Amino acid sequence: KGTGKSHIYSEFSPHGMLISGGEVTVAKLFVNNSTGRIGLVGYWDAVAFDEFAGKKKRADRALVDILKNYMANKSFSRGIETLGAEASMVFVGNTAHTVPYMLKNSDLFDELPEQYHDPAFLDRIHFYIPGWEFEQIRNEMFSNGYGFVVDYLAEVLRHMRDADYSDKYQQYFELSSDITTRDRDGVHKTFSGLMKLIHPTGEASKKEIETLLQTAIEGRRRVKDQLIRIDSTMVPVKFEYRSLGGEWTSVTTLEADEFPELYGVSDTGSSLESGVESSSESNGESNTDSTSDGQSSAILSAGSVSAEKFAVTGTAAAKPFAAVFSADEEKKKLKTGHYKIPEGRKGVSYDILFGPYIAGANRIELVDPYIRVAYQARNLMEFIETVAKAKDASQEVTVVLITKISDEGSDMVSKQAELLEDVQNGATLIGINLEIEYSETIHDRSIKTDTGWLISLGRGLDIFQQFDTSWFDPRLRQQRYRQVKEFEITYMRQAVKE
Repeated sequence: KGTGKSHIYSEFSPHGMLISGGEVTVAKLFVNNSTGRIGLVGYWDAVAFDEFAGKKKRADRALVDILKNYMANKSFSRGIETLGAEASMVFVGNTAHTVPYMLKNSDLFDELPEQYHDPAFLDRIHFYIPGWEFEQIRNEMFSNGYGFVVDYLAEVLRHMRDADYSDKYQQYFELSSDITTRDRDGVHKTFSGLMKLIHPTGEASKKEIETLLQTAIEGRRRVKDQLIRIDSTMVPVKFEYRSLGGEWTSVTTLEADEFPELYGVSDTGSSLESGVESSSESNGESNTDSTSDGQSSAILSAGSVSAEKFAVTGTAAAKPFAAVFSADEEKKKLKTGHYKIPEGRKGVSYDILFGPYIAGANRIELVDPYIRVAYQARNLMEFIETVAKAKDASQEVTVVLITKISDEGSDMVSKQAELLEDVQNGATLIGINLEIEYSETIHDRSIKTDTGWLISLGRGLDIFQQFDTSWFDPRLRQQRYRQVKEFEITYMRQAVKE
C-alpha cells in the first residue's frame, strides 16, 4: 500500500482509465447489446481495475469469460458480430498477507475474487509486478527542481505504442525452446514495453538488454509458478535464456530465492535452488553445516556461504560465533568462491556475509574509500557490531579502517572526522579498538583478517537500498529486512603470517 499504483494509471496519461474493480460490467467494459455502444476498451489505451483484490467481491462470470477471450485475441463478441479493440488490461490490488504466508498456505493470487482465481484467466496475464518490493512514497522521494510535464511523455509513449521491440534481444540472446507460446508472448510483450520506456531508440548494449530480458522472464515466471500451484495439470517450464552459442541461464523470482523451502516449484517440479550466481570451493563435505550444539547453520544461498544465525534460540544463540566453532572446524566448513547477489533480495546481513569469516580474528583490516556521510558511518558501525558478535568476550580485536578523506570541501572533511570519531567511541563500548588510516590511492574494497581470509567487496559495505530510517521501521535495526543492491563478493584464503 502507498506505493503509487493507482496514481500512475489515473494521472500519468490522459489515454488511460482507472476504474473501480467492483464496478465493472460487460456493458461498461466491452459493449452494451441494447444500445450497441462500445465500452471502455474502444476508447482507452489502457484500462486499470483499481482495488481489484478481495475474496468477498463478486464478479460476473460472463465478464470473466469475455476477458479471457479478449486478453488472448484482442476481440470480443456482440451477438453474431465479433469486435476488436486495443486497450491493455491492468489489475491493481493489495495482498492481505505476507509473501511467506501466501507461499506456505495458498498462492500469490490468493486475494483475487473467486471468479478471477481461474487458471485460464490468470494464464493470460503477461507480468506480475511484486508490489512488496517497492518502497512506500515518502516526502524525500519528491524532486524540488524543474519538472517535466507528464503529458508530453504520455504522447511520446502513445506515439510509440505500435512499435514492436520484442525481437531486439535476439541479436544477443535466445530463449529456451521449453518456454511455451503463451509464456513467450508474455516475455516478448513486457520486454518490448521496457525497451520503449528505457531505450526508446531501440538501441542498447548487450548488458542493458540482458537486464530487461531477465526482468521480463521473471515477471512471467512468477505468473506461471503460481499457476502450477493452482492447477496440477500445468507443466513446469524451464525459464532459461542464453547468449548465442553460450551456456543456459535460469531465471528465478526473488521470492523463490528468499524462501526456497516455501516456494516449492522448480523447472523440474522440485524445490527451487537459490538464484544467487556462485562458483565456490570448499574443504567441507556439505553445504549445510551443523554446530557442535546440533544447530543447523543459516545458508545465504543454496550452495553458497555457510553462516551462523546470530538471532536464534537455543544454546548456540547465547554464544558468539567464535565460541560455537573452533578455528579448525571453521577452516573446514567455510568456502572460498565468488557470489553475485541479485538486486532487491532480502535476508542478507553482515552477520551472514562476514560473521563466520572474521570469527577468531584478532586484527581485521577494512578497506573502503567511501566512509564519509551518515549512512556510510552507520554501515561501518553495523560492521563493528558484527565483529563484536563474532568475537569471544575475552578477546581483544582491532579493526583498521583504511579510507579516503572527503574531497567535497572543508565542511565535509570536518563532518567525516566527527562521524568516524563517533563510531570509534561506539566501538570502544563493545570492546573493539577502531583505528583509522587515510589513503588517497585505494580503490578496491576488501576485508582482510589475520586468520587468512580475504573478502573482496564489489560495493564495499554499501550493499543496502535506501530505506525509511524512522525508529519505528524494523529495517533500521534488522538488516535482513532490507533490500540489497546488486553486488558481488569473493572469499579467498591467504597464507597466514607467523
